[in-house]
Amino acid sequence: MSNQSSESNFRSARRLKPLLIIAGLTAIFAMNTAITRAASIAVPGASFESPATFFATPIVDSWQLMPQPAWWNEAATGPWTNLVGVFKNDPPSSPEHIDNIHGNQAVWLFANPSAGFFQDYDSMDWNDPAPTHAFNATFELGKSYRLTVGVIGGGYNMLPGTPLEASLYYRDAASNKVNVATTTIIYSATYFSNRTHFIDFTVTTPTVRSGDAWAGKNIGIKFFSTVSSELEGGYWDLDNVRLTSILAPTLLNPVRTNGQFQFTLQSEPGLAFQILASTNLTLTASNWTSLGVVTNVTGTIPFVDTSANFPQRFYQARQLP
Repeated sequence: MSNQSSESNFRSARRLKPLLIIAGLTAIFAMNTAITRAASIAVPGASFESPATFFATPIVDSWQLMPQPAWWNEAATGPWTNLVGVFKNDPPSSPEHIDNIHGNQAVWLFANPSAGFFQDYDSMDWNDPAPTHAFNATFELGKSYRLTVGVIGGGYNMLPGTPLEASLYYRDAASNKVNVATTTIIYSATYFSNRTHFIDFTVTTPTVRSGDAWAGKNIGIKFFSTVSSELEGGYWDLDNVRLTSILAPTLLNPVRTNGQFQFTLQSEPGLAFQILASTNLTLTASNWTSLGVVTNVTGTIPFVDTSANFPQRFYQARQLP
């Protein structure tokens, strides 16, 4: 099974400026952040190194195949399970060697309607009599989630316009997979100009809010062929599945007592912020007063303004590089 890829860059800069007016007080929060730091979430079988193979095998550990449709005719087209499997990279001397494969193996997915594979808390691979619950990440409040996967398109004369979906989902009460965010990858010979370099594609969810149906639910990852019968044929190669979370920086728990004002800064651990204050929200940041720099080591850190005797005052946490 040959492969190709070309790496696309995805840079996410989130600029958040939520305002929180404190009822009965005259202090207002303003948050301004630069590029946020993402926390990695382990995904079993993310690199498709198992089971190890000398060439290729229609078996994938940790991932479950999409169910075989009733219309699939194995006598005419072969086993449904052959549509997904792992293969070993060709040696560096081969013209089909993938130059940026993660590890030694990747997975193929044929561009047939309804073909695909997924993983969540309740999924099972080919060798599981019951779910192992190995993938136990959940959609946590205040966080957004980013799925990244390397993709090569064009295998075996794939037709232009052939689509592939990459999704993050949750299961509803009836165990249906409900997409939270989806990216559709479209094959073109111009974009997928070779078969020896993976291109990164990314799916990003909105920040999880308390009213979201997926809040607190287990995260699911799905790669699904949505191709029509007119375009079916050929195969995709995928590798290096990465899942990260980003906690939106937030100012919480405002308290004003005896001329002092205290709040809690919540963010991804390890980020540094400059705390700024001003009595005029319309001033540029360079004209705000710096109250100091804090490093949020654990993810939450309190801050106290000991001189908050103003009719009104605004506070801004500016993320530092």
